[in-house]
Amino acid sequence: MYTLYYSPGTASMVIHLALLEIGAPYHLELVDFDIDEQHSPDYLKLNPGGTVPTLIIDGHPRVESGALLMMLAERHPEAKLIPPPGTPERELWQQWVVYLSNTLMSAYRLWFYPSELGNQEHPPAIRAVLQRKIEGVWDRLDAHLSANGPYLLGGEFSGADLMLTMLMRWSRNMPRPVTEWPALKRLADLVRARPSWKKLYELEGLTEWQ
Repeated sequence: MYTLYYSPGTASMVIHLALLEIGAPYHLELVDFDIDEQHSPDYLKLNPGGTVPTLIIDGHPRVESGALLMMLAERHPEAKLIPPPGTPERELWQQWVVYLSNTLMSAYRLWFYPSELGNQEHPPAIRAVLQRKIEGVWDRLDAHLSANGPYLLGGEFSGADLMLTMLMRWSRNMPRPVTEWPALKRLADLVRARPSWKKLYELEGLTEWQ
């Protein structure tokens, strides 16, 4: 039994989706951002960074969504969220998950939390730089998917596509949402049609970007 500490629509989303794809038993614990519960003393004992997700695995708290996706995929190879060890596809999977974590997730954090740059709101110049950085990632990914898709690894769905689709959802209110890139929209439509996506929306009470 896993326990997932989550907040709806945040970075915990990819781990919730992975758990649903795997079909393993799990329990949800809501971390209420409205009351800053992620910075409560009890939660900080589990996750000193004060972020979600936190996943309890065999009684131990583990953090970082990219790492947790790898852990779950490797613990449940039957779900085929990650290609087999020693294959070129597995190396590509690792490449894309790390790339998404290092580029999109870090840029999004600055986009959504201007206080981390010492601002209440971003000055227009900084906002423009962050927007260009995020859109530059979309350009690269759309070119890759146009040539090699429909999924990140080609014809086969994997857990990396769950992470990418979560990150695509976060663009929905940006000046140029990701659905304006055709190959990315195609991938998003494929993932949004999966039972795990629909079940997560039901469980987390999400409505936008279905």
